[in-house]
Amino acid sequence: MELSASQLSVALLVLTALVVLLLGWLALLSLRLRGQRRQTQALINVVRGEIKAMTTGSIGMGKRLKSIEHRLNLTVEKQNELENRDPTQLAYNQAARLMEMGADVDDLVKNCGIGRPEAELMALLHRELEPGQKTALTKQH
Repeated sequence: MELSASQLSVALLVLTALVVLLLGWLALLSLRLRGQRRQTQALINVVRGEIKAMTTGSIGMGKRLKSIEHRLNLTVEKQNELENRDPTQLAYNQAARLMEMGADVDDLVKNCGIGRPEAELMALLHRELEPGQKTALTKQH
């Protein structure tokens, strides 16, 4: 079975048309792939930015948490120190502050839990020290 020249021309023309169609289809697929690649790269960049932001936020939060933990530990230590302090010492410190603010003996007895003789002694000491403190301050300036 031999093909005539016209049949060979038609077959060649059909094959050429198929090759052109196939090349067109491949070009279209290539364009689609490029577009999808750009979209994928844009998404990757967005995700990278979000990861970077989350990492930075986590580091900052970790530093803040560490700082708060340190402050909490200091507070616990101070609380333990206060709990272990002599309660009478606290009463005398409070009484001395009240005396400096102008409290009288009755105020000390009522607010500090110390006895009247102790409160009177503190008031006497405060009166004795007060003029000396004023003269010492004026000598310094």
